[in-house]
Amino acid sequence: MSPMATLQHFRPWPRTLRSRLFLILLAGLIVAQGLSFVLLIAERFASAQTIMSDTLDRDVKAAIAILDRVPAAERAQWLPLLDRNTYRYVLGPGLPGVPELTGPGPLIATTIRAAAGPRLPVKVEAIPGDGNRLQAHLTLSDGSSLTIDVHPSLMPLARWLPYVLVAQLLLLVLCSWFAVRLVIRPLVNLANAADKLDPGKPTPRLSESGPLEVAHAATAFNSMRERIAEHLEERMQILAAISHDLQTPITRMKLRAELSDETPGKEKLMHDLAEIENLVHEGVAYARSARGSLEKPSRIDLGSFVESLVYDYQDTGKAVSAGAEIDAAVVTRPQALRRILTNLVDNALKFAGSAEVSAEKGPSDHVVIKVLDRGPGIPDDQLEAVLQPFFRLEQSRNRGSGGAGLGLAIAYQLSLAIEGRLELKSRPGGGLIAEIHLPHQMQVGRNP
Repeated sequence: MSPMATLQHFRPWPRTLRSRLFLILLAGLIVAQGLSFVLLIAERFASAQTIMSDTLDRDVKAAIAILDRVPAAERAQWLPLLDRNTYRYVLGPGLPGVPELTGPGPLIATTIRAAAGPRLPVKVEAIPGDGNRLQAHLTLSDGSSLTIDVHPSLMPLARWLPYVLVAQLLLLVLCSWFAVRLVIRPLVNLANAADKLDPGKPTPRLSESGPLEVAHAATAFNSMRERIAEHLEERMQILAAISHDLQTPITRMKLRAELSDETPGKEKLMHDLAEIENLVHEGVAYARSARGSLEKPSRIDLGSFVESLVYDYQDTGKAVSAGAEIDAAVVTRPQALRRILTNLVDNALKFAGSAEVSAEKGPSDHVVIKVLDRGPGIPDDQLEAVLQPFFRLEQSRNRGSGGAGLGLAIAYQLSLAIEGRLELKSRPGGGLIAEIHLPHQMQVGRNP
C-alpha cells in the first residue's frame, strides 16, 4: 500500500453527516474568525507604526533643536524631560552597532534622518543581541555627540482579549452545533419514519411543519405511504375477487370431473384441479399475511398454546412432539402465531416426516419458539432465499414434493406483522431449525 493510500485510509473523517457538517461549519467559522483576528492585529500594527513615526518625527525634531541650542552644561538636565517610553537621549557616542536594520528599523531610521534634517547627518545602527533595539548617532553644532537610543514596541494587548477569544470560540461551537442539529433533525425523523413504515398499521403521519423544504419532504413521504397502503389494499381486493371468482368454476369443474365416466385422465384432472385450488388458497393467504397486524393482540399462555398445537397434530396421526417448554405469558396475535407455527410444522412434516416444537427464553428476555426436524435441511447460502415467495429448492414441477413455495414466505410475512422475527438455521447432525423470536416488549410476565 502506497503512503498516500495509507494516509487516506487513516484519515480521521467522521462517518455521520451530523459530524461532517459540524466540523465543516465550525472549521469555516474558526478560519474566518482567525483571519479577522490576523487582519485586526495587522491593522493595529500598521496604525501603531504610523503613530510612532509621527510622534517620533515631532519629538526628535523638537529634542534636537532644544539640545542643539542650550549650553552644553545644561543638556544633561534636559534629557529626562525629553525621554519617552520607547526611546531616550544619551550624550555621547553610544554603543557600537551594525548597519543591518530589520523589522521597523528602516522606518525609524528614515524618520530620524528626516527629523534631524540635512544639517545634522545621522548614522543609525542596530545593537546586536538586543532584539529590535537601535541607536541613531549624530553630532550637534558644537561638535558634541548625541545618541538616540530606541526600543521599538507595540502597544500591549488588553488582558481581557484572550477571554473574549475563548468566549467567541465557545459561541461558534454552540451556534454550529445548534445549526447542524436544526438541519439534521428532519432527516433523522424521516429516516425513523421510513424504518417504521408499515402501511398495514395505523401509524401517525410525519409532521409536515418546519421550513418549506422539510415540510415538502414530509408531505411527499406521507403521500407515498398512503399510496403504498392503497396499492396493498387494492392487491388484497384483487386477490380476494380472484379467489371468489375462481372458486365457483373450480368447484363446477371438480363436480363434473367426479360425475364423468372413469377414464385414465380423470385422476390426473382431479389432481390438477386440486393443485389449482391449493395455489389460489396459498396466494390469498400470502396476501392476507401482510395484514396479520389487523388481528387484535391478546395475552396467551405460551406453554399451553404450543401444547395445544402439538396435540392437534397428534390427534390426526402426525409425528409431532413437544420439546422444552417455558411457563410464560406473552401478548401477541394468536391466530397469526398459530398460522406461522402450522406452516413451519407442515414444512417439516413434508420434508422430514416428523417435527418437534419447543419454547425457551432467548437473549434479552426474548421468547423463542423452535420447530426442529431431521430432514434434508437447506444449504446455508439459501436460508434467506427460501423466505421469498414462490422460491422452491426443488426445481421440479411436482407440487406434491416442492409445493407452491409460499409456506415459509407466509410464515416470514406474518412474523413481521406480529413484530417478531423468523430465522432459519441448519441443525447440527442434519435437519433444520426454524426460530420465531418474540420481542421483549411482547412478554408481559410468567404464569404462577
